Amino acid sequence: MSQPSLSTRELTIRFGGHVAVNQVSADFYPGTLTVIVGPNGAGKTTYFNLMSGQLPPSSGKVFLNGVDVTSQGAAKRTRAGIGRAFQLTNLFPHLTVMENVRLAVQSRAGIGLNLFSVWFGHTELIERAQHYLERVSLADRRDARVAALSHGDKRKLEVAILLALEPSIMMFDEPTAGMSVDEVPVVLDLIHAVKAEGNKTILLVEHKMDVVRSLADRIIVLHNGTLVADGNPAAVMASAIVQEAYLGTPEHA
Repeated sequence: MSQPSLSTRELTIRFGGHVAVNQVSADFYPGTLTVIVGPNGAGKTTYFNLMSGQLPPSSGKVFLNGVDVTSQGAAKRTRAGIGRAFQLTNLFPHLTVMENVRLAVQSRAGIGLNLFSVWFGHTELIERAQHYLERVSLADRRDARVAALSHGDKRKLEVAILLALEPSIMMFDEPTAGMSVDEVPVVLDLIHAVKAEGNKTILLVEHKMDVVRSLADRIIVLHNGTLVADGNPAAVMASAIVQEAYLGTPEHA
């Protein structure tokens, strides 16, 4: 098997006397979509925060393409190829939809983050931003202020920004949370399309088991911050601990 693009080794974080993530070791590979499941408070989002650099661990290490990045913050890890979509949208509310994606495209092109001085004369970059808005079905809202968007449209915009950064590792924290039934397929189809490219490492935190079943190549289960199951979806979802604690009994799963 190829070298993992992202690895954690005995990754741990404590908040006072509470151990939120407890010695979690795992490898994540290109071309694989891993879904992380577990009950509320299991440590899923905290584990994401440790991998993407939002939080420093109490102990343990994070490796990116074999390189120890434990001491690096989120900005350096983003530049190295980790892209993150958050459980709560993380956008510039007073800018337009297009301007939010423009900034991501500029960043990926290494141009800098001045909104106004470089865009005139960079037609290809504007077209690229438009392309990502079309992929998430937001082209018709390009001139709208982000603050005026529905929650579902904000989630779609965050996915567009993530795509525009062109990361090698894509992390989605409950990407369909708060979306209407009509909006969910747009995001799921996008994740399916990214997965089909075959070269991205995709990590997903998700509660909805229909989403897990449709996307996962592998499932990791966290419970009280500890990794308690890790394997192919059929085996993990059939295991007693998952059936009882997370998915319900087989007749209700």
